[in-house]
Amino acid sequence: MAHGTSSPTARVVLPSAVDPETQDADDGSEYESANEEVEENEEDSLEDWPDDTDELEIVHARISSLAPLRLQRFAGHLTRLCLRQNAISYLDPEVFHLLVKLEEVDLYDNKIKNVGDALDRLSSLTTLDLSFNLLRSIPDALAHLPSLKTAYFVQNRISNITGLDASVSLTSLELGGNRIRRMEALEALVNLEELWLGKNKLSKLENLENLTKLRILSLQSNRITKIENLEKLENLEELYLSHNGVEKIEGLEHNNKLKTLDLGSNFIPAIENISHLTSLEELWLNGNKIPDLHALEPQLRHITSLETIYLEGNPCQQSEGASYRRKIMLSLPQVKQIDAT
Repeated sequence: MAHGTSSPTARVVLPSAVDPETQDADDGSEYESANEEVEENEEDSLEDWPDDTDELEIVHARISSLAPLRLQRFAGHLTRLCLRQNAISYLDPEVFHLLVKLEEVDLYDNKIKNVGDALDRLSSLTTLDLSFNLLRSIPDALAHLPSLKTAYFVQNRISNITGLDASVSLTSLELGGNRIRRMEALEALVNLEELWLGKNKLSKLENLENLTKLRILSLQSNRITKIENLEKLENLEELYLSHNGVEKIEGLEHNNKLKTLDLGSNFIPAIENISHLTSLEELWLNGNKIPDLHALEPQLRHITSLETIYLEGNPCQQSEGASYRRKIMLSLPQVKQIDAT
C-alpha cells in the first residue's frame, strides 16, 4: 500500500469471527450478530484519525453500514478508500458525493448489488474495484467517471457487457468470473491496454477492431473454438486462450509483437502458423493433441527470444518417451524452460 507523504494513512482491521471469503454470496445471516457485536467498534474505529487523512484502509472489519465511520469529515483530503472484505450492501450517495477527491475506491468482497448514483461525482477516480460482489451489470456510474483507468468487476453475476460507451479513458478492464456470453459494446475503449475475460461463457472472438492499443487479452476458460478477428490488435503482446475449444493455431498473422501465447488445454493437433512471431518469449501448448515434435525446428528455432515452452500432456510426450526433453532441447537450443520442471 502506498502511503501519503504529508498526511497520515489509517489502517483499521477489527477482530473477525467470520471470514467473508468462506460465505455464500447470498447469505448474510452470519453477519447479523457479528455486526451487532462490533457496532460500537465501528463508531469509534476512526475517531483517532485526523481530518486530513488521505488514505483509509478498513479491511475485514464486518462493516455493513458506512454511516458510523463518518467518512464525510475526511472529504477535503481523502484520495484512497479501501473497504475490502466487509458486508457493505449500500453505497450512500450522501457520503460519496462529498468525497470528490477520491482517486481509488476498493470495495472488493462485499455484498453490493447496485451502485446507484453514489459514484457519480468522483471525477478524479482512476481505480475502482468491485470484484466479488453481487452485481448483475456493469454500473452505469462509469459514464460519470471521466478519469477512470482501471476497473475490476471479477466474480460478479454480470451477463452482458454494457455501460462502457463513455469509458474512453479506461486502460484496464477485468471482467473475469462472470456470466458473459458475447464480446460486445467495446467500441469506445480506444485506450484499453488490458482486457481480462477469463472464466465466462464466451464462444467467439469478436468486436475487437477498435482496441488497437490492446497489449493483453485474456480469455482462458471459455468456449472459444477459433482464433479469429485479431487483425487490428497489432500491439498485442500477451494472448491467453487456455482451457477453450481451439482446434487450430491460426489468425495471428498481424500480431507480430506477441511475447506470450498460451493455448494450453485445447484441441490443437499441430504446431503451425507461428514462425512469424519473432518476439515470442513464452509458448504454452500443453494438454493438446500434438503427436510429434517435427514442427519445432521449422516453426520456432529461429525465434531467439523464445525461453519457455510447455508441451507436456500431448501425445508427443508419450510417443517420444525418454527422448522427449532431449529432442526439444536439440530442436530449440535457445529455450531455458521446458514444461514445469
